[in-house]
Amino acid sequence: MSDPSIHPSAVIDPGAEIGAGTRIRPFVHVSAGARIGAGCVVQANVSIVDGVTLEDDVMIGPTAVFANVHHPRAHVPPRSAPAATLVKRGATIGANATILCGATIGEYAFVGAGAVVRHDVAPHAVVVGVPAGWIGWMCRCGERLPHADGTGRMTCARCGDVYRTKDRGVALDI
Repeated sequence: MSDPSIHPSAVIDPGAEIGAGTRIRPFVHVSAGARIGAGCVVQANVSIVDGVTLEDDVMIGPTAVFANVHHPRAHVPPRSAPAATLVKRGATIGANATILCGATIGEYAFVGAGAVVRHDVAPHAVVVGVPAGWIGWMCRCGERLPHADGTGRMTCARCGDVYRTKDRGVALDI
């Protein structure tokens, strides 16, 4: 993979980690305690704050927001360590979505534009709204999965991958 591509208007604090092939768009700020994996895309006007980790191949839409303090007050200093937020491999966070600290966004999950995520999001889940709520499942190729058939299986119309329901979620049926 190639070096990261970072727009000249982006601010990358010393100590921030950015993986190979990642593209950082205009007016992005990556804090010293943030980690961004390989092959990610971070669109314009996003701050990746301390305590946020983006695994490989994550897409962050424009003006998405990450919070890293549970109880913010101007007159109270924050705790010494920011609350950790993890966005797992292949996940997408839509434009203007807000991710509150401490949440884990599962692999290949899809957070819709404008959603407010207060809790963990299951792998492959599609969540929308305020607060974010589950509306379906997403294939790793980005196609919405159909409802499960009588055997609990879902086949992607785009790539043909087959998923099955498992423990309140879905998994690739290998």
